[in-house]
Amino acid sequence: MTNIRIFVIGLCSILICCAFSFKSKITTIYLIGDSTVADYSLEENYQTKKFPQVGWGQVFQPFFHKDSLKMVKSILGSAKEVKIDDRAKGGRSTRTFFQEGRWASVYNSPQKGDVVMMQFGHNDAAVEKTERYVTIEGYKEFLRLFINQTKEKGAIPIVLTPVARNYPWKDGKLTNVHGDYPQAAIETAKELNVKYIDLNELSMNFFSAKGQEYVTANYFMNFEPGKYPAFPDGQKDNTHFQVNGGKEVAKLVFDALKRL
Repeated sequence: MTNIRIFVIGLCSILICCAFSFKSKITTIYLIGDSTVADYSLEENYQTKKFPQVGWGQVFQPFFHKDSLKMVKSILGSAKEVKIDDRAKGGRSTRTFFQEGRWASVYNSPQKGDVVMMQFGHNDAAVEKTERYVTIEGYKEFLRLFINQTKEKGAIPIVLTPVARNYPWKDGKLTNVHGDYPQAAIETAKELNVKYIDLNELSMNFFSAKGQEYVTANYFMNFEPGKYPAFPDGQKDNTHFQVNGGKEVAKLVFDALKRL
């Protein structure tokens, strides 16, 4: 009887541990990309060196609260908790993200059911910066690699077109500055039958509705000298986001996830 009792107690303990592990499983969303996605708060002395600059990935976590998870169940299933793991880094193209070993560290991390969201294009298209430039075909090939290796791990790849810059404006509407790269990202996603978000189009439309003057002053890194310690001389930057801009783009991405 003693042996049976020990066996039953042991079996119950295993079942309880398994149930707890299942219940507490955290689904991770990995973000890979460039400065417009990156989390600057991870850098040393963020408040005095970079604030108020953010990437949209830096302010993405708050959208995944308990009550909102059911809105993205088509992607995350029955996930009870979501963690954003932002691996994006400023100045990186698809090629340099791979060459520096950044993709290798991401590839070794995902578990089945996790998500890898990839947004490149800003630096791939920088013809004048040969250290990061990638041709359209090279861009598509690196996206194929990220997508296929994400699938190998049982994780879910989601391709994003590059978010808009705050130029060029024409007749009161923000237009595409990324050339053929957004379409190349969409074509690659369709080719490999994976989900995608056309963030370039979504952000152009959103910013256009707000108007150039408002967007320039409130969403992008444009402000007068002396306002922030990190930028004593002020800033004129129509690529990177202030906090409110990052939050609005993160909301665009989350709302797009709900529709996938």
